[in-house]
Amino acid sequence: MYFAIKQKPFKNKRKVVIMNEYEPLSKAKKNLRISWYRCPIEKDILRNLTLKNDWQGFIQAGGHFILFLLTGLITYYFWSLGNWYAFIIALFFHGTVSSFFTGVAPHELGHGTVFRTRAYNKGFLYLFSLISWWDPYDYAVSHTYHHRYTMYPVADRENLLPLKPTLELGLILQLFTLNLFSKSGRIFGKGGLFSTIYLTYLGALGKTSSSEIPSQEWLQSLHEDQPSEHVKSIRWSRFLLLFHGVILLISITSGQWALSLIVSVAPFTANWAAYFVGLTQHCGLKNNDPDFRKNTRTIYLNPFLSFLYWHMNWHIEHHMFAGVPCYNLKKLHRCVADDMPNPKTLIGAWKEMREVWRKQQNDSEYQFDTPVPSSIKTNYKGMFFTDNLLYKAVRLGFF
Repeated sequence: MYFAIKQKPFKNKRKVVIMNEYEPLSKAKKNLRISWYRCPIEKDILRNLTLKNDWQGFIQAGGHFILFLLTGLITYYFWSLGNWYAFIIALFFHGTVSSFFTGVAPHELGHGTVFRTRAYNKGFLYLFSLISWWDPYDYAVSHTYHHRYTMYPVADRENLLPLKPTLELGLILQLFTLNLFSKSGRIFGKGGLFSTIYLTYLGALGKTSSSEIPSQEWLQSLHEDQPSEHVKSIRWSRFLLLFHGVILLISITSGQWALSLIVSVAPFTANWAAYFVGLTQHCGLKNNDPDFRKNTRTIYLNPFLSFLYWHMNWHIEHHMFAGVPCYNLKKLHRCVADDMPNPKTLIGAWKEMREVWRKQQNDSEYQFDTPVPSSIKTNYKGMFFTDNLLYKAVRLGFF
């Protein structure tokens, strides 16, 4: 999940760590070559796991969107009755479902692995992105770098460590109500509602915010590296403002103000679940390590939450073999479980992240080294990306 949090400069008792100036991405991708570790798996099994299925795609993407419609209709129904207690409860559940539109649904659809039919992937990608104020063009470029150079900050700053697993009261209150004031920070994303509107407006002008904000510095680097994709991003930002502006206008002129809450504000409502599961992906883990098991985290989730999260709780597996559709990641985990760290529960992951953060306050160089099974390392030379992501990588000059 890409819930952005503004963090203060990383400090300890001895010194302040200031973000380095990074070399241009065009230079970084020429100089950086990583031999990734991937768990051994029979090629026939992997080939079967990478098969995409339109029906399973509709269960995931269509099912999530139907949940959005159902909870939205229930919310509107209670609003029309003037039953405010029921309306607030319904809006909370609607927001919880909608929160996973931001970054989560567009992530997997952007990989092109949800449907066998490319048009279905594209259609749902734009639909989820439109509702959630998401930019699929900037994100496609960012995420290509993220998979190619996972947690090597010189070429991947989609998640810039260290990340603080904050439980501050002000944030918690927003997570369980409306996320209005959180800012763009060290994770790709625009933050809360006010920050998102502002950054979308800047994006429509072809601008970004201050380069002192890590996610904005990363965005500037991406725009410099891929100007043609930046042009598409500008057009999309303008379309976002137009779409949500029309929703607001209809809400005002018709007196149906609940419409804006149910559509435009929903992705910023009740972000609690998306935040708590999303931050576990890389928080508290290692930079500059060629083993996904040490820079990425897999966790156990209940089936419903895993569905809303598009099964990205199997996140090590996703990074090792990005061509495997999200609905096959649990099967993939079973195939490679003997060579993987033991997955933690959500609570266990948060305990680990909080403990790592406490140690980093005293030692800014500290990185948690995830214990992994001893095994014979096998490097797969084949890049198990999706057709779409591989095409993107080739087009952006990675190969």
